Amino acid sequence: MPVERLEGVQTGRSGEQGEEEVKRGVLLSRLDKAVSWARKQSMWPVTFGLACCAIEMMATGAADYDLSRWGMELFRASPRQADLMIVAGRVSQKMAPVLRTVYDQMPEPKWVISMGVCASSGGMFTNYAIVQGVDTIVPVDIYVPGCPPKPEMLMYGILRLHEKVRTEGRVT
Repeated sequence: MPVERLEGVQTGRSGEQGEEEVKRGVLLSRLDKAVSWARKQSMWPVTFGLACCAIEMMATGAADYDLSRWGMELFRASPRQADLMIVAGRVSQKMAPVLRTVYDQMPEPKWVISMGVCASSGGMFTNYAIVQGVDTIVPVDIYVPGCPPKPEMLMYGILRLHEKVRTEGRVT
């Protein structure tokens, strides 16, 4: 079989079969982009507020900041209906297994935002009772710094996560 070059792609098949593969690749690429866009536009966060950062998270969902602009108006109480976990506040050692259970119950694909310095690194609580970083329990995609972070900072973190989801481009 002759090897042909078709738009920068070497194939060991005839011209028609090679063109078909390229077209199928374009189709899958477009489908991938459409799925990523749909995921980005319809994230549903699970409520997991643990301390003062939770008040700022609630304010972000209120009318002044209006997360519904990005399809996130529903904070879910059930992890089985959510694909985003926002860990807001300090995580105690007793709460760590609960956090992991909620994360494990979320369907794939799922993302995690660590909100506040206490969730990200333990904050000022450097003792045995507080987890020194939620990334030791669940994988974190976006870190939002601050003590407590303002709603604008959480919205910025959510927009960065949207960009990550849009460019990830994997259909699972």
